[in-house]
Amino acid sequence: GAYYTMKPAREIFILSQGGAEVKSYSSAGQALLLLVLVPAYGAFASKVNRERLITWVTLFFVSNVLLFAAAYQAGLTIGVVYFLWVGIFNVMVSAQFWAFANDLVTPEQGKRIFPLIGVGSSLGAWVGSVRAGQLVEAFGPLRLLLGAAGVLVVVTLLARALGRSAKRAAPREVVAAADQPLGKEGGFELIRKDRYLLLIAFLTVLLNVVNTSGEYLFGRYVVEQANALHGTGPEFAAARERFIGSTYSQLFSTVNLLGFLLQMFVVSRVFKYLGVGKSLFIHPLVAGVGYLLMLRAPSLQLMSVLKIADNSIDYSLGNTNKQALWLPTSREAKYKAKQAVDSFFVRAGDVIQAGVVFVGERLAFAVPAFAAVNVVLVPGWLTVLTLLNVMLRRKAEESRAAHL
Repeated sequence: GAYYTMKPAREIFILSQGGAEVKSYSSAGQALLLLVLVPAYGAFASKVNRERLITWVTLFFVSNVLLFAAAYQAGLTIGVVYFLWVGIFNVMVSAQFWAFANDLVTPEQGKRIFPLIGVGSSLGAWVGSVRAGQLVEAFGPLRLLLGAAGVLVVVTLLARALGRSAKRAAPREVVAAADQPLGKEGGFELIRKDRYLLLIAFLTVLLNVVNTSGEYLFGRYVVEQANALHGTGPEFAAARERFIGSTYSQLFSTVNLLGFLLQMFVVSRVFKYLGVGKSLFIHPLVAGVGYLLMLRAPSLQLMSVLKIADNSIDYSLGNTNKQALWLPTSREAKYKAKQAVDSFFVRAGDVIQAGVVFVGERLAFAVPAFAAVNVVLVPGWLTVLTLLNVMLRRKAEESRAAHL
């Protein structure tokens, strides 16, 4: 909810102060910043207990929001810095939230509860985006920032209350562990030493490359269709904008609705009958079939169906799957390695995808050629999942949750 309240302010600031081309460089800038921030997060986690870690990291981001609000009120140019910051905030705070959720429950509980928590995530995104539209129309972007800061303070209080409630219900040795700082190893070091964590990192990169390549393909095809239907002259700019806006509006609304319905009614049942490991294969199989169909005769209708299926599965089943993979890991891995995977490796996938687009454009790739790149990547995705399933079974047996 807080993120989707602040997200419209990102577009307002970047388009009015930085220009749309800055978006092309944002992923690389965020990845470079995360190379510093992820180790800093790990170092801080080694000095404080769980409650203080979540409290102070969240309040740090609250202070950032207030600084941006003050800078905007003073008339300073904050577009580029804010754009980079929002991308970092989104991945780091989300990773910390899911690490906390993983730490509070057993693997058996997580398998049952995580689909329901995902419903909360979907509802928060919807409420936040609706509320943002109302605030920006009535009061401007400043209220977006102040409203999000208020929501994050509430999040901090909820996290503290949850932590204390969990301590009251937990055995004494679990409470003692939660009160201790994490170990000294950093997130990247933990990933390097554990094959299971390394496979999760590879999966994250592959997933992001395929998904963002699909976003690029859809956007490019929509622009091509707008030009074909309405012409490329400046006198037809308004008609092209209406076509693009209508197409994307329909896509987003359908994806959000279908993603919510899948999260509400399907994900828990898939987990129950297939388990976490086997359900991981659903997304790449759907994506692979879609990109294979795109090789022959791409159309706007086909590409829309593919992106709706791809994104709605990714936002619901895919996201819940990715979080459940951390259930049988150590506390250090949940907080430190997860922070590295969900922030740096996510942005690294974006950077690699930008490189694919750069090379493809230089080689004059058409839409089917870009789709072929994804078709080639899908077997690699399935291979990583196969290896990950083997490691997941071992981890689950070690944590006495073999049915994961």
